[in-house]
Parts: sequence; structure tokens; C-alpha cells
Amino acid sequence: MTGQYHHSIDAKGRLFIPARLREELGETFYVAIGMGKCLAIYSDESWAGITAQLDSLPYSKTRDTMRMLYANAVKCEPDAQGRILLPAKLRDFANLSKNVAIIGVSKRAEIWDEDTWVEMENAALNSEAMLSAMEELGL
Repeated sequence: MTGQYHHSIDAKGRLFIPARLREELGETFYVAIGMGKCLAIYSDESWAGITAQLDSLPYSKTRDTMRMLYANAVKCEPDAQGRILLPAKLRDFANLSKNVAIIGVSKRAEIWDEDTWVEMENAALNSEAMLSAMEELGL
């Protein structure tokens, strides 16, 4: 998944998922806590891969991660207008109030507070580490 989209969460906690991302995610997908203060959106296929990966590891090493990931994940089916309901607990986790950025990150998308995303993006685009990484990858 690629690109970034800026939308607002309405008063009922609903968020419009852009058509291009809905095409890639499929009719149903999962929203879960992400790395950092964001939410991650996974297609059914990606979610199944995460489940298989976690299930292949010893439970003693993954139990806390599994508990938090699955307990705070929601299966989503967009309504006719392409909106999903983001539970208050997930919105609170990612500090989402009104304006958000939805970004593509390879096999998943992420939902960030818009101000947080803009700050991170500006810092990353102007960082020597980013330039070095791109150079190392031959980009």
C-alpha cells in the first residue's frame, strides 16, 4: 500500500477509508494497535500471516503481545459510504481526535494523528539517516 490520505473522524468515531485502500484491503479488514502511537490496518491475508507467525512461536514469548494485539483489534467492514467505526479505546491509544493521516506502508496502512504525522514526515524527509538509508538501498 502506498500514498497518504487526510481525513477527519466524525462525531460518532467513524473514519472514511479511501477507495484505493479499500480495494487493496478487501471487503473486510482488521484495525489494531500499531508500532508507535498509530493504528495499523491489515487485510484479511496480512492478518492471517500475522496470526500464523505468532502461532508458530512459543506462547511464553508471545503471550503479552498476543493478548494486547487481539484484545484491541477490530474486524471492520466499511459502510456504504466507505466509513469504519474506530472504537474509543483505539482512538485514545493513538491520540486520534479529529484530523488523521492514513498512510500506506507496504502490506499495511497506518492511521496517525495528522499533526503527529506531519511532524514525523518533516523530520524524516530532512534527516541524514533517511538519505543514507536510501543511498544504501540504491534508491
